[in-house]
Amino acid sequence: MGFINFLMELLRDPRTAIAGWIAMGPAYAYGFIFLIIFIETGVVFMPFLPGDSLLFAAGFFAHEPASGLDIIHLLLLVWMAAVVGDQCNFFIGHFFGKRIIASGKIKAMTPERIAKSEAFLDKWGHLAIFLGRFFPFIRTFVPFLAGVGGMKWHSFVLFNILGGVTWSTGFVLLGYFFGGIPVVQEHFELLIVGIVLVSVIPTAVGLLRAKFGKKQAA
Repeated sequence: MGFINFLMELLRDPRTAIAGWIAMGPAYAYGFIFLIIFIETGVVFMPFLPGDSLLFAAGFFAHEPASGLDIIHLLLLVWMAAVVGDQCNFFIGHFFGKRIIASGKIKAMTPERIAKSEAFLDKWGHLAIFLGRFFPFIRTFVPFLAGVGGMKWHSFVLFNILGGVTWSTGFVLLGYFFGGIPVVQEHFELLIVGIVLVSVIPTAVGLLRAKFGKKQAA
């Protein structure tokens, strides 16, 4: 239950979660931020972690001198977490992907989400590795399915680095430059909900279109 409560609090209010980590010491904050971003991008059965909102909140704290977080160190950290996470996910897909899918044990990996991610890969090719970073669930499944599908590692790694650095930098700097604005601070929780909704909407729309498209075909 402790782990479940930790995840629920993180999803509900990442700013409070990071504040708690900072209270333990900046090293703990850096460590937990790295871990969450790495797990969301690198562990295929945990795509629901709040990567976008966590990066935004981390950028907000990096702007506050009292937090002990440094923007340069934070950027280096999230770059590494995002790139290494996707790389691990790619190798998991390459070596174990078919057995994992066949087992059906990963509940988050529904047939609809797999189909959506595969369609995304088919449409955009290697560029899907870069673009997929900006869509929850898809950013977790795309590197995994790229590994399953036998994409060449040297092709994957270039778009992995470009996508990981662009995605993580964008959300951190948004929090860094805009998180301190009074109106943003007053409505921080609503903003986080907005970030989550904006991130999820394209995925939800795609899943609904795929679902109703199947019904019409039937």
